[in-house]
Amino acid sequence: MGRADETITLTTAQAIIRYLAAQYIEIDGVRTRVCGGGFGIFGHGNVTCLGEALYDHKDVLPLYRGQNEQGMGFAAAGYAKAHLRRRFMFCTASAGPGTANLLTSAALAHANRLPMLMLCGDAFLTRLPDPVLQQLEHFGNPTFGVNDAFKAVSRFWDRITHPAQIIQSLPAALATMLDPADCGPAFIGLPQDVQGWSYDYPVSFFDEKVHRIRRQAADADEIAEAAALLKTAKRPMIIAGGGVQYSDAVAELTSFAEAHNIPVVETIAGRANMVNDHALNIGPIGVTGSDCANTIAEEADVILAVGTRLQDFTTGSWTAFAKDARIIGLNVGRHDAAKHMSMTVVGDAKPALVELGAAASGYSAPSDWTKRSQSERVKWNDYVAENTRVGNGPASYAQAIGVVNDLCDPRDRVVAAAGGLPAEVTANWKTLDIGTVDVEFGFSCMGYEIAGGWGARIAQAQIEPDRDTIVFTGDGSYMLMNSDIYSSVLTDKKLIILVLDNGGFAVINKLQNNTGNESFNNLIADTPTATRQVSVDFEAHARAMGAEAETVEMSGLGEAFKRAKASDKTYVICAKVDPYDGWTTEGHTWWEVGTPHITENAKVRDAHVDQESTRARQRKGV
Repeated sequence: MGRADETITLTTAQAIIRYLAAQYIEIDGVRTRVCGGGFGIFGHGNVTCLGEALYDHKDVLPLYRGQNEQGMGFAAAGYAKAHLRRRFMFCTASAGPGTANLLTSAALAHANRLPMLMLCGDAFLTRLPDPVLQQLEHFGNPTFGVNDAFKAVSRFWDRITHPAQIIQSLPAALATMLDPADCGPAFIGLPQDVQGWSYDYPVSFFDEKVHRIRRQAADADEIAEAAALLKTAKRPMIIAGGGVQYSDAVAELTSFAEAHNIPVVETIAGRANMVNDHALNIGPIGVTGSDCANTIAEEADVILAVGTRLQDFTTGSWTAFAKDARIIGLNVGRHDAAKHMSMTVVGDAKPALVELGAAASGYSAPSDWTKRSQSERVKWNDYVAENTRVGNGPASYAQAIGVVNDLCDPRDRVVAAAGGLPAEVTANWKTLDIGTVDVEFGFSCMGYEIAGGWGARIAQAQIEPDRDTIVFTGDGSYMLMNSDIYSSVLTDKKLIILVLDNGGFAVINKLQNNTGNESFNNLIADTPTATRQVSVDFEAHARAMGAEAETVEMSGLGEAFKRAKASDKTYVICAKVDPYDGWTTEGHTWWEVGTPHITENAKVRDAHVDQESTRARQRKGV
């Protein structure tokens, strides 16, 4: 330990990196750095000072060279998810457009409550050279710039105006990123001159520190009140969200459900809280859910919502539940626990489930309710088996999912995001092991798939290096962001990527048609300004970035997947799927979308009337 009066002279940038390198966390008895390194693209706003500091720490804080700043942020999010929010990566970008490119990925991390540290260049504090290259000027407020936009998408935001400031700012940023309730991205703006300014820092500031994730105890009165309500339930149900995994409460959730014989349904983020064949796993709930889960949700009288923010895809825009159903919100975040007038239990799920179970000792759900829930699940299993069978109609997402599901290792990690694939994976994927599914639907962000898969693979290589990361992406997301195929090849972080081509933004075309509108500007074939039809050779494109690739029919996907598993480098499999047929048609709750109240199009008018006719089911409160 350094003495209180001992100092060391460092630049601001050097001090930031030295501090990060000294921060540790203990996971399963093993001490490791809480910051796993970073993703960076250098420019004039971060290369000369922060780059110099990072070079001196490249062995302990590896810096992965990004191809696009947004992709870097997605990779950091995928990394944080795979590490269950217990480790994070930083992203560094240059002042101006490089930093601005991180806005979307910061929003994704914020929506998903994921830790990510952004160390971004900023304009000169002295303003002596103003206006500088890429500076965004606001004439009435010279302190206002691009970096201020991150205030809306960050849990912690600061601009360093003096080197001493980081002594308070960095611990505050880490405390935010590691807090179970307030977890999210932290943004630190680094003016180009301040990065290089020196200061005599206390040596003790750089002492090694071991962080621990706080486990907030639930209030005893809230536990007692929730237990009393649960004991009155004739048709109880548990909604298991992504927070169950982040709390490391999977075993406690399972034990609680088994002890009280309560059916469990999963959110999109909580999709791998239980293995597929657990007797109490009644399937995914909501808009992208299953008939079995949605059937019991409509009838449940007491709902225990654990670790979920109750997004509209979970609640069917609040039509999935009986209007008089009572909700117990068990969540470490007060904001999430209290949604829709829920009875709150604010606390960490791992100890709170044990305490709630003890308080509800002796209670068991009526056996006929649980047996009925299980019989509904059997029906859904039969539907999925047929829905994913190759040859059951035109080639489809569901068929591709079924092929991969049958051949993958139980510990392989599956990644999907945006478009039609999150719904298809959520509904059709049979979870083979706990925590193996990452369906990014918190921000539903196109382009996350490959970049997030790369970040997940970096994490997975540290945890389970002999397992694969499998990415499902559509042609639309591929076209938006694909350059991290090259990143994965450069860094020897193998991905298996399935590019399922349906000729454009097919799921939005489906929504367009389902609301009475004509196909317009979603499928390439229906884009009026596309004066010629050109097919993208995804195989050739992937090969150009160094990956192995092949194009197959659905009937050949299984053998192609085996070849991909056997390969030692990133492998891209391309296949055509039908844009109109083959969608999973069952398991959907109502979903509120805005439709025109006035139109001359009869089909659109009829669709609007039909949409509004079901609004009466929408839950307003208790």
